[in-house]
Amino acid sequence: MPFDFKSLEIPEVVLVEPKVFEDERGFFMETYKMLDFVAAGIERNFVQDNHSRSTKGVLRGLHYQNPPFAQGKLVRVVRGEIFDVAVDIRKASPTYGKWVSAILSEENRNMLYAPEGFAHGFYILSEIAEVLYKATNVYAASSEAGIIWNDENLNIKWPVKKPVLSEKDEKLPTLKDADIRFYYGEEAK
Repeated sequence: MPFDFKSLEIPEVVLVEPKVFEDERGFFMETYKMLDFVAAGIERNFVQDNHSRSTKGVLRGLHYQNPPFAQGKLVRVVRGEIFDVAVDIRKASPTYGKWVSAILSEENRNMLYAPEGFAHGFYILSEIAEVLYKATNVYAASSEAGIIWNDENLNIKWPVKKPVLSEKDEKLPTLKDADIRFYYGEEAK
């Protein structure tokens, strides 16, 4: 298998380490292979690919889409380095309000899978970062929602005190006040 799948402290969030074949010409790696992902328990169809470019100090998130347009995301970095975070927002989940993080970079080539029912965000550690992510559902503005990055109840250990935020991200609510329509044990489709 060209991937190692490692569940993080919240087992539904998975760090994906691809096998990289390098020689003097460069490298080759598979970034997604449906049969391997299904065998690892990630049985999702990815229907949209996104690409963002940000400069150092930018924080994007914490974003999610409510059902029926809930999105799982498979995130990877092709340039630079990010601090990537997933927060469990499934009501009644044993890990509700808990978060996990991973450093994703062009150097380590790791990917993070955050399923439906998780808010996602990332902070740019390098001068520039380009992030690619596959989503399990299409973007739908009517279902778009989020949580403020520095919610004291989440206590995320971001490597920054004053990030650069979009105007929209500055106004996001806390977890307690967020519009969340995910329930543990229910399919988010």
